[in-house]
Amino acid sequence: MLILLKSIKAVSSLEKIFIDSDVSDLTELKHFSMLKNEKKSFQIALDITDSEFINIDIASSLNDFLNISVVKNVPSDLAAPKRTDNFYIKKVPGLYPDLLLPVSEGCSFDSSGTFAFWIEISPSGEKLLPSGNHNIVVTARTKSTTYKTELSVEVIDALLPKQTLIYTNWIHTDCLMTYYGFKAFTDEYWETLRNYLNKAVKYGMNCVLTPMLDTEIGKERPTVQLVKINTAGNGAYSFDFSLLKKWISISKECGIEYFELSHFFTQWGAKHAPKIEACVNGKEEKIFGWNTKATGIEYKHFLRQFAFALKSFLRKENLEDNVLVHVSDEPPFNCLMSYKKASRIIHHLFPEYKIIDAMSSYPLAKICNVRYPIPANDYIDSFLGKTEELWTYYCSAQSSKNVSNRFFSMPSVRNRILGYQMYKYSVKGFLHWGYNFYFSQYSRKPIDPYKVTDAGKAFASGDSFVVYPGDNFTPLNSLRLNVFYDGLQDMMALQLLETKIGKEAVVKLMEDSTDKPITFSEYPHNNSWLLENREKINQEIKKYI
Repeated sequence: MLILLKSIKAVSSLEKIFIDSDVSDLTELKHFSMLKNEKKSFQIALDITDSEFINIDIASSLNDFLNISVVKNVPSDLAAPKRTDNFYIKKVPGLYPDLLLPVSEGCSFDSSGTFAFWIEISPSGEKLLPSGNHNIVVTARTKSTTYKTELSVEVIDALLPKQTLIYTNWIHTDCLMTYYGFKAFTDEYWETLRNYLNKAVKYGMNCVLTPMLDTEIGKERPTVQLVKINTAGNGAYSFDFSLLKKWISISKECGIEYFELSHFFTQWGAKHAPKIEACVNGKEEKIFGWNTKATGIEYKHFLRQFAFALKSFLRKENLEDNVLVHVSDEPPFNCLMSYKKASRIIHHLFPEYKIIDAMSSYPLAKICNVRYPIPANDYIDSFLGKTEELWTYYCSAQSSKNVSNRFFSMPSVRNRILGYQMYKYSVKGFLHWGYNFYFSQYSRKPIDPYKVTDAGKAFASGDSFVVYPGDNFTPLNSLRLNVFYDGLQDMMALQLLETKIGKEAVVKLMEDSTDKPITFSEYPHNNSWLLENREKINQEIKKYI
């Protein structure tokens, strides 16, 4: 049988290319622009008749700034939850393009069909992209066929400003320990933390949390407690912050600026204390957990001592303005009394700190005097204009109302549009719980994220992680990670233009081709609008160089 490479085409990073996609139906990308310190990606879609090694060659003055990956398909058993809208690519189980596997010369594919190479243009270390116009010629060849495609890139002589958005995407080191098979706080632990943080920072994350949440009631996760505690008798405790100090040092070296303290009470209502271990009579024991009442005398006594010691440590580290404090994650309104009591304790102990919690009930936030609530993006409307700072988040529940999210089954424009939305509404922070959650729901058992992408049919694929565990304790990108960062870069470009023409003019410019004003649920649902709009923003920036 003759094996042929039938066609190739350059397309944007917003396309999701499936095995059964028709290359002729994909919109060809011929030109785009970017700023000198920006990352931008495009894809080379290929239609092949059978599996064979395909060489990929690129000729460009930007070659030193190019990174090539192949887009690998991964399985999804739960592609979409029950409650959805119509803005999905498809909602059925199957193979979805997501993993970006770095390649050098090319690769072979598992079957015939349509596949893609992902080409990222990125500054190299501190070396910025050279301004001007650059052609990129991509050649794909097998033993029997050769195809070429060409596009041009304009690098505008301007720089994106420093990211002002506080962005946290929770790293789960217990998942890394379980997947790679090392113990907490070993050399491998710290090396892996550094690798995963470096990747996160390169794609916009500037705030880090060591979470111990999402555990089945009455159950536990592997212990990654960064503070060593000793019981001194008579209800007194002493604290060793050396591991936390090392965590902070490594995080800063990677570029992290903000630190979230783990929640002081259990998830979904603050009814219990989190698992806390201490050295009791020379032996490590669990001293608090699911059997501890959140507002019991013993735990409140512990918290007073811990808060005093912790705040003293943070002052010495000069971190008081860069620390965020949590009470409990996603408290429901029917847990108002337990959350209110827990919140009062933490506000009393940390009055000078910013206390934030994911919660989507404005009445709950108001009753409990929460100054910095973080509503989900499908509930954010009720918080507009009512909070000191506007934050937002999404998770598996944000699957309808056309709000932004990053499921496998959603179009990439739905992922990227968040940058425009956060810019318009001056969002200060964004939170997501799943940078690398490689357990099933409630952390009942570990999963292989290359085979199970939905936490054991609990969360739609794409919710629980955005990086895959690669070799040598190093994460691999998903296309969703890159596309989300495109949205952050859109936000920064809009902020740059605002310094030239003002916010009102920027919003008018970005909405002048829309039928309705952009909201968290209203925005154009096509790739061309977003791509063309960003080009328009870039050309307006260019006027002020």
